[in-house]
Amino acid sequence: MLDLLVVAAASGLAGFVDAIVGGGGLVLVPALFATYPGAPPASLMGTNKGGAIWGTAWAARQFARRVSLNWRGLMPAVAMALLGSWVGAWTLTQVSADGLRKALPLVLLAILVYTLARKDLGREHAPRLAAARESLAAGVIGLCIGFYDGFFGPGTGSFFVFLFVRVLGYDFLHASAAAKLLNTATNGAALLLFAWKGHVWWQVAAVLALTNVAGSLLGTRMALRHGAGFVRGVFILVVSALILKTGYDAFLR
Repeated sequence: MLDLLVVAAASGLAGFVDAIVGGGGLVLVPALFATYPGAPPASLMGTNKGGAIWGTAWAARQFARRVSLNWRGLMPAVAMALLGSWVGAWTLTQVSADGLRKALPLVLLAILVYTLARKDLGREHAPRLAAARESLAAGVIGLCIGFYDGFFGPGTGSFFVFLFVRVLGYDFLHASAAAKLLNTATNGAALLLFAWKGHVWWQVAAVLALTNVAGSLLGTRMALRHGAGFVRGVFILVVSALILKTGYDAFLR
């Protein structure tokens, strides 16, 4: 029971962080591995997806009610993210992710430096592409980051947010809202694969889902209340934490 309380609390915090800017896996996945050290990694990852998808989907719903989104351009991107996640998960069964593990902290560091250098980045919502080009660009983002999520995963939501800001010209609030839609698709694809392979502890996932949604509700309300500047600040904090975590895992562990 104590173990379940620990991971439930971690799931609530993960839902809060994920709802604002992504990166909730940085909280929940290590908590699951620390609490159940003898469990198969695939079962822990599947259980993580079984809990986290509900908070992400809830946040996507709440953002969609309050933030104006280009649904015509984003829905094909959702489909591409779903496809990319499936292909990435399949690829993981064929090759090792060690090279990507070492490159990830460097990529995140470049994103952080760029965001800090561009003080105005993501503060104003000014989409820069025509409708057809925006749909194409969003689809490419969905496919590529969806593949990454299926293949490796850490920081998927933050990558979605950054690319929607940098490539499409969204502010951080609209980028976070769009990211939730695509991240729900990638989580769903991974969950289906894990469930098919029997790698989900459904009783634990149900508890994680409840606290994840509660955290997501609070995080979404704060993001909507405080706007793009607040989301940008949380983005910087989450990416900084991801750099430390992935750097430690890649080079010091």
